[in-house]
Amino acid sequence: MSHGALHGPVLVTGAAGMLGSQLLLTAPEGIEPIGTDLAESPAGNPEVARPGVDLSDTASVEALLNELGRVSAILHPAAFTAVDRAESEEALARRVNAYAAENVALACAARGIPMVLVSTDFVFDGRKRSPYRPDDPTSPLGVYGRTKLEGEELARAAHPDGLCVVRTQWLYGPRGTHFPGTMLRLAAERDELRVVSDQVGSPTSTLEFAPALWDLLRLGARGTYHAACEGRASWYDLAALTLQLAGKDTKVSPCTTAEFPRPAPRPAFSVLDCSRTTELRGRALAPWRVALSDYLSNP
Repeated sequence: MSHGALHGPVLVTGAAGMLGSQLLLTAPEGIEPIGTDLAESPAGNPEVARPGVDLSDTASVEALLNELGRVSAILHPAAFTAVDRAESEEALARRVNAYAAENVALACAARGIPMVLVSTDFVFDGRKRSPYRPDDPTSPLGVYGRTKLEGEELARAAHPDGLCVVRTQWLYGPRGTHFPGTMLRLAAERDELRVVSDQVGSPTSTLEFAPALWDLLRLGARGTYHAACEGRASWYDLAALTLQLAGKDTKVSPCTTAEFPRPAPRPAFSVLDCSRTTELRGRALAPWRVALSDYLSNP
């Protein structure tokens, strides 16, 4: 499917969120994005046109799309991303991550339009030592990864010919709550920070990832793709460089996952092999250090 095949507005779910809001701001020329989100009054994002839609409710999805009329595609980043809370709120996580994805996919299939579903590195267990390819076996460790994988599977079954699943990781960006922002906030409050150094992934800026999602939609991608900034880092590496680039002299010390227990298990190694996305787009996302510097220069 070429760019020219998008003959109408593109619906962006989760449009008040960190990624959804960036998708609205980076729509390619000639494409009209329309945002929807569960939040009634999305903070700091007046672009969201139709708040208050529960995508886990089939009738609500149909009502929204019937109201909008001719939508040419749906970008679906909306998700329950509170990884630790998901462990104690499994039913809610499943509703948002699995059933909503299925409903959106069914609606797209019924209309014969493409859907791009954003997924996560948490579908993997982190035991591999080389970057995960899109066709590698999945084995999520916790509720968040499990419900996101269920969403992938339900959406594939509902819309096998029109779905593109795009897994990413360690997202941060101009809006929303994220790790670099938390580190900067804590650095203002404490003399020293201890940060986990035995979990490795690829920190990814929404400033890089959002345009990549638009490209995958525009270029007619189908199947499963990985998209993250190039290179790899631990959370400690990310914290140290964030504070260094921001000119903070707060001390950062590495610690182990065992020293910093959390309710949800995390994959120890979840770097994604993004070569399929790079081939289709003709370019990779920026190296993570460059992307972080760009973000901190224009937060």
